[in-house]
Formats: sequence, C-alpha cells, structure tokens
Amino acid sequence: MNDAKLYNVIRAPRVSEKTARLQEVSNQYVFEVATTATKADIKVAVEKLFDVKVESVNVLNVKGKSKAFKFRMGRRADWRKAYVKLAEGQTIDVMAKA
Repeated sequence: MNDAKLYNVIRAPRVSEKTARLQEVSNQYVFEVATTATKADIKVAVEKLFDVKVESVNVLNVKGKSKAFKFRMGRRADWRKAYVKLAEGQTIDVMAKA
C-alpha cells in the first residue's frame, strides 16, 4: 500500500477525555477511518504510518445526528471509528501527527 492509500484509510485521530483514558489504561488509540476500510486495512495502515505493532482492531459505525440548521432539519454524515490496541510498550504520539 502506498502512502496516499494509507492516509485515505486513516482519516484522523479522535482526541477526547474518553480516548485519553483508553490510551493510559489499555494502550488503545481511536481513529476516524474510511467507511470502506476493513480491520486488515486499518491494521496495515497504522503499522506502516506509525511504525508500531498492532495487537487488535475493533471497528464501529457511528450514525450521523439529525440537527437543525437555521430553519430546516439537516443530517450529519455517518462515519466509522476504529479502536486500535497496540502491543505492550508501544505508543503513538497522536498530537504530533494530528
């Protein structure tokens, strides 16, 4: 896989209080990924981009919210989230890559 394809699979890290806790407690990192990405694609992309060893990948689809924009209802897009568990002793500096 070339670099352009890797960056299409992994869109952005998700940074929040919950994801920060996951990093500390269970060495898991959360990424927003392409809706067509498979677990295998995500594993290869994270290993090549960040030079780490991935133990497991869990993926879930997040439904977009319905929101009011001015005087009409709109809908945010659906997206896909990946929880990536790294091998013991491995880390990713998500703030540097963001």
